[in-house]
Amino acid sequence: MATTGSATPQGYTTVAPWVVTDDTGALLDFVSAAFGGEELARVRTEDGSIGHAETRIGDTVVLAFDRRPEWPVMPSLLRVWVPDADEAFARALDRGASVVTALGDNAFGQRGGRLKDPFGNIWWVTQQVETVPEDVMWQRLRQPAHAENMRYAQESLDAELSGSTVGRSSAPRQTATD
Repeated sequence: MATTGSATPQGYTTVAPWVVTDDTGALLDFVSAAFGGEELARVRTEDGSIGHAETRIGDTVVLAFDRRPEWPVMPSLLRVWVPDADEAFARALDRGASVVTALGDNAFGQRGGRLKDPFGNIWWVTQQVETVPEDVMWQRLRQPAHAENMRYAQESLDAELSGSTVGRSSAPRQTATD
């Protein structure tokens, strides 16, 4: 094996997310269809479950395997950067995802929203639409529309994760060290 000078193998990022589901094969199919993922590996074990799988989304390899029945359900929280958030959102919804946070534009120059895939994982589907300097970002966060977007984003995620009908939020606060 050739040495690359890096601890990270070529084609991988330094941190690799793992997703554990009850149907990893269906997860791989969902990721391919919704986010343009490219399946790299699907290794079945003697009992027929998937013991190891990999899919590449953009420059990141997401690893996955099937959950054993005695293990707890472990939904993942993942952000995926896409060229067109509206298009990716629609593809994911067509493949069984549900809306956690509706698409919207935020103070950071991003358009996005959150989806829960059919396996319980929550995806931040995000498109960078503009570069926003930090001082402008803080100005925007004080504007009613952007403050409302932030409140809604926090409350919708909190409601989904807590199983509550009403979520909590807390406004961002600029401190002296910011």
